[in-house]
Amino acid sequence: MKPDIVYEDEHIIAVVKPYGVPTQQDKSYNTDMITLLKEYIYDRDNLNEEPYLAVINRLDRPVSGIVLFAKTEEAAAKLSDMVQDRELRKYYQVVVTGFFDDPEGELSDYVLHDKKTNMTRVVSKETKGAKKAELNYEVLDELDTDEGTYSYLLVELLTGRHHQIRCQMAAHGHPVWGDTKYAPAPGKSTSGGKKGAGKKSPAGRGKNKKDKYEIGLYSTRMEFTHPITGEEVVLHREPEGDAFEIMDQMDW
Repeated sequence: MKPDIVYEDEHIIAVVKPYGVPTQQDKSYNTDMITLLKEYIYDRDNLNEEPYLAVINRLDRPVSGIVLFAKTEEAAAKLSDMVQDRELRKYYQVVVTGFFDDPEGELSDYVLHDKKTNMTRVVSKETKGAKKAELNYEVLDELDTDEGTYSYLLVELLTGRHHQIRCQMAAHGHPVWGDTKYAPAPGKSTSGGKKGAGKKSPAGRGKNKKDKYEIGLYSTRMEFTHPITGEEVVLHREPEGDAFEIMDQMDW
């Protein structure tokens, strides 16, 4: 598979990760993005040894969008520091169920990752091992259908916790479209403030035509200072996938 390259120079490379493909090797041992990208660079550049690649932002398997890699150890170290210092700004376009009371806002919670279930849940601040999770959201559009209500969001991720957007949105009554891992059981109502609360959640729909599990969550934009050149870098791709097609088709 030829990678969809968003940006590349001698220090960094950004590509679009398709739905259903792991960012890096997991227990499934399916082909992952870092392996695909290494093979592509190895063949393209006619190298004699395996290229260096370090993943800077990881996306969950059912999530698509921009993934950034460092091609040198120096770039990897500097980018990692930038992530820790919140100097790398990450934006996601998200389709969730339910409507919001406020057109924009911040979600701030404490979360805990359960390694046994590979899920993250919102917990009290006093919970042992809890970490703060913060994001900003802006409602771009709303849609009321026979199947339920949808909100189309732009989310800026301020912290990078495991399954953070999925966990926080579900905890606040707005599970991500297609996310059966965090959505309520079919037929149970979603909370969601003003209009549309109490309708059935459509969040169980998450299979595309290739039968790859996908959810309405897309890494759409990154902004950061280049770790080597010091230039400002803006990476952007518009989202693709069933959830976003629904919003496009119905918004006319």
